Amino acid sequence: MTNPDNTVSFQNLQNFIQQCFEATGMSAHDAGRAAGLMARADLIGQDGHGVFRLPQYIKRIEAGGLNVTPDIHSVEDRKATALVDGDNGLGHLVMSHAAELAIEKAASTGIGWVGARHSNHAGPASLYAMMPLERDMIGIYVAVGSANHLPPWGGTEMLLSTNPIAIAIPSATNPPIVLDMATTVAAYGKVKTAAQRGETMPEGWMIDRQGQPLTDPARASEGFLLPIGGPKGYGLSLVFGILAGTLNGAHFGRDVVDFNADSKTTTNTGHFVIALDIGAFTDPDRFKAGIDEIWTQMKASPLLPGVKEIRLPGERLAQVTAQRTKDGIPIPQPLLEALSKVAEKLNVSPLATGN
Repeated sequence: MTNPDNTVSFQNLQNFIQQCFEATGMSAHDAGRAAGLMARADLIGQDGHGVFRLPQYIKRIEAGGLNVTPDIHSVEDRKATALVDGDNGLGHLVMSHAAELAIEKAASTGIGWVGARHSNHAGPASLYAMMPLERDMIGIYVAVGSANHLPPWGGTEMLLSTNPIAIAIPSATNPPIVLDMATTVAAYGKVKTAAQRGETMPEGWMIDRQGQPLTDPARASEGFLLPIGGPKGYGLSLVFGILAGTLNGAHFGRDVVDFNADSKTTTNTGHFVIALDIGAFTDPDRFKAGIDEIWTQMKASPLLPGVKEIRLPGERLAQVTAQRTKDGIPIPQPLLEALSKVAEKLNVSPLATGN
C-alpha cells in the first residue's frame, strides 16, 4: 500500500527521472522531455506507465536494448501523412516527435496521420492523444503493446497485446473527453502494479490456460489477459495491431518482443497518432460548446439504483490531476525502494519525497 508520507511533487519527480536518464548518456534535452512525459503520466493517474517503468527502462538501456542517442527522422513524408523511424529510441521521444509532426500537418491540411516504427514503450496513450488539444484539434493514438498477453479468441497462443487506443476531444468549459483504454479488460501495467503492491486482481482480468480465473498477479505468466467484449475486443486488438504495427513496418504477432522479459532485443514497437483540425469541419468554439452540451446531457441521465453519478471519459483524469498537483503524487513504498536502488546504481540523488 502507499505510505501517505510518500508523495512527491511533479517537479521533483521530473528532475529525478531526468537525472537518471542523463546518467545513462542521454542528452539533457531528450532526458528532460522524456522525464516530463513520464512524470505527467503519474500526475494524471496512469501509475502503471509513469516512474514505475523507470527501472525497466534503465535496465534495457544498460543491456543495450535501447538507444539513448537516437536519430528520430521521417522515412516517408507527404502533405498529410508521415512515417517516422525512431532509431530504437525511448518511445516517449519518438511519439512526442510524431505527435508534433501530426499537429503540424493537420494545421495545413486538416488532418495529420503519423506512423512510427523502431520505437519502444511510450507510456500511457492519453499523453499523445491530448497533445493536439491545445491547437483545437482532436487527437487519436494507437500502439502495438510492448508484450503479447492475449491469444486470438478461442486460442491459447499469445499473439496479441493490449494494443491501447486513446482519443482526446476538447470542450469549452469542462475537461476534455479523454478515452484511454486497452483492448483487454485490464492493461498489463495494472497487473504489474498489483504484484508490486501485494494486491490480488479481480476475477475477469485474467484466466489460466485451462480457462479458470487467475487472481494472483505473481502467477500472471501462467495465463493471459481477457479481451473487452469477448471476440469484439480480440477483433479490435487485431486491427489496431495491423494499423500500428504491420502498416508501419513494425513488429506484430509472433515478432513482438516481450520487453518485460527481454531487455536486450530491439523491440521495433509500432504506433500511430492522428491530429484532426476541428476548424476543417466546423467552427471550433461552436464544436466545443457542443461538447459541453453533451457533458450536460450525459450527467443529467437518470441513474440506476445504487449508481451515484454518471462520469465521462477524462473526468477522473482531470480530478486526479488537480488533486495530485495540489497534494503531490503518491509513490508506493516498494516503488520508492526500487527507485532508490536505481539512484544508487546511477550515482544520482534519490527521489525527494514531500512537497
